[in-house]
Amino acid sequence: MIRATRVLKAGSWQAPACDRITLSYDERHRRRLRFLAEAGTEFLLDLPRTTVLRGGDGLRLEDGRIILVTAADEPLLEVLAGDPDQLARLAWHIGNRHLPAQIASGRILIREDSVIEEMLQGLGATVRHICAPFTPEPGAYDNSHALVFAPGHGHGHGHG
Repeated sequence: MIRATRVLKAGSWQAPACDRITLSYDERHRRRLRFLAEAGTEFLLDLPRTTVLRGGDGLRLEDGRIILVTAADEPLLEVLAGDPDQLARLAWHIGNRHLPAQIASGRILIREDSVIEEMLQGLGATVRHICAPFTPEPGAYDNSHALVFAPGHGHGHGHG
């Protein structure tokens, strides 16, 4: 079976994709899994470490072809606030519960959760149910994130 061993970040490639896979956020958090793409291309995703695939990424197959990754629509809560300060406080409460969150200008997207929805409304948020692709912020230690901490605590400054 042909393998996909390299992720091409969205915007870094222009070649036409030979096929496409549409995946939820959980399905896009992978290292090794067999896939059957929409036009019938069967391949094994075989990456050196677990990676979060993002919508628009390409998976390079061993023969040079590229599979386009599309983020599937998912049931989400859109969290809105009356002003930026309130939105920041709501973001703190969401983060304090270690919930994956997609932060955008003027809103926060989280997975549907009735308990969290009730909590946010109690804090003054406007919460709407929507269906959209979900790409939450990567964690500080996510190795696909620009901020990677190397062993030995090296992160660009000294401690006095």
